[in-house]
Amino acid sequence: MSFAQRFAVALTTDASGDVIGFTPVLTGKLSQFRYVKTDFANGVTFVITSEATGEVLWSEAAVNASATRAPRQATHDTAGAASVRIAAGEAVLEKIALANDRIKITVSAGGNAKSGVIHVVME
Repeated sequence: MSFAQRFAVALTTDASGDVIGFTPVLTGKLSQFRYVKTDFANGVTFVITSEATGEVLWSEAAVNASATRAPRQATHDTAGAASVRIAAGEAVLEKIALANDRIKITVSAGGNAKSGVIHVVME
């Protein structure tokens, strides 16, 4: 039986409207991000990556309100070819695995001394 864990990262921007925050070291599969807006400016940009590899987990500009995102990655066969659902021709997507890694949360255009929280749910 698996279980989920939630980690909340509170962020407050500097005078330039930027901030970088980190989760604790995590291992598991990324289930979702939940951005809870406190008073970040409209149009805030998030770039959330794996600290160890730089893999982009969520990147979105012009976010104006609280939002939930459940990022997934494409799967591949052992030869590196993309896996697809034959009937629909759609990519097969899976949760993103992290192993002993922190998630780096980079915020820009958030406004001077503004705040918000990113919740990270891992399974």
